[in-house]
Amino acid sequence: MSSFKSFLKKKDIVFSPKRYFIDAMSAMAQGLFCSLLIGTIINTFGKQFGISFLNDPIATVSGIEYTVGGIASAMSGPAMAVAIGYALKSPNLVLFSLVAVGFSANALGGAGGPLAVLFIAIIAAEFGKLVSKETKIDILVTPLVTIGIGMLLSYFLAPLLGDAASEFGKLIMVTTKLHPFVMGILVSVLVGIALTLPISSAAICAALSLTGLAGGAAVAGCCAQMVGFAVMSYPENKVGGLLSQGIGTSMLQMGNIVRNPRIWFAPIITSAITGPLATCLFKLEMNGAAVSSGMGTCGFVGPIGVYSGWTSDVASGAKASITAFDWIGMIAICFVLPAILCPLINLLFVKIGWVKKGDMTLERPRTEEKK
Repeated sequence: MSSFKSFLKKKDIVFSPKRYFIDAMSAMAQGLFCSLLIGTIINTFGKQFGISFLNDPIATVSGIEYTVGGIASAMSGPAMAVAIGYALKSPNLVLFSLVAVGFSANALGGAGGPLAVLFIAIIAAEFGKLVSKETKIDILVTPLVTIGIGMLLSYFLAPLLGDAASEFGKLIMVTTKLHPFVMGILVSVLVGIALTLPISSAAICAALSLTGLAGGAAVAGCCAQMVGFAVMSYPENKVGGLLSQGIGTSMLQMGNIVRNPRIWFAPIITSAITGPLATCLFKLEMNGAAVSSGMGTCGFVGPIGVYSGWTSDVASGAKASITAFDWIGMIAICFVLPAILCPLINLLFVKIGWVKKGDMTLERPRTEEKK
């Protein structure tokens, strides 16, 4: 047993929730961002500004025409799998072999493809690492094992995982339509919390194909966390903190949250307010890429996703036009309300002594960190 543990250690195979559900999911979200999300943004940019190079097909594969953004989006499976393999510290041959694994898992997983890619890429990568550099014909063995395991799992497991994720996502979306107030609160709060935790809210939303009203609630929750923390901590972190949290990530506050969990109360309460406002009052829907639902204001991806959904709906006839009320709702939910409500709510916790000056400072002196 000790020799097997030593072998696993040599191969850098670590069976831990952190490695598989934090590191792998965070990397998966980056892979999604660099393919599906960027492709969606490119397509939206091309349509709105009438750029022919971005709108016209540049390649035709099996009768399907692809634009620049379309090609980027089509590569989401390989991008996710390679990102996961990178997070698992896979050797080169394993990493490159995951391109085929990611493509097959995503394609066979259907709407729940991202979840299939997550599980299958992890398993294929770990098996590839086991055999890597163990034979004199490593150039053949490692890709064969990695791709073989990946393809086998894609064929048998991807459709099941994809269907399960898709059905669960549909359940959330249908329930949100039936009970927009309660589900607006739940989705907004839970996805917002996931955004700030060291896990990937974007990957979760993508895996569940979370769009529609539920996607709008998710956007509300993420924006409440990011904009809320950015504005609330402005007195301590100034412009640098405003930008790094507001268009970067509220995850930067995680260390401070561990030290004083009460600083998290205001953003969570804010998300519980803006979520139902998004679903019940403004009817804010995310009909763009599902991954955008879990990005919030990171690179303004959440609002851009909402806008791209509007344009797609108008083009398909599902929506007559983009109204002033649509714009007011998006701006209020994504920016204005979190910037106003979160600092005001936090004042209550400051007044009762639960939150103190310095609790949300991002850069702490080394002497203080050692205490």
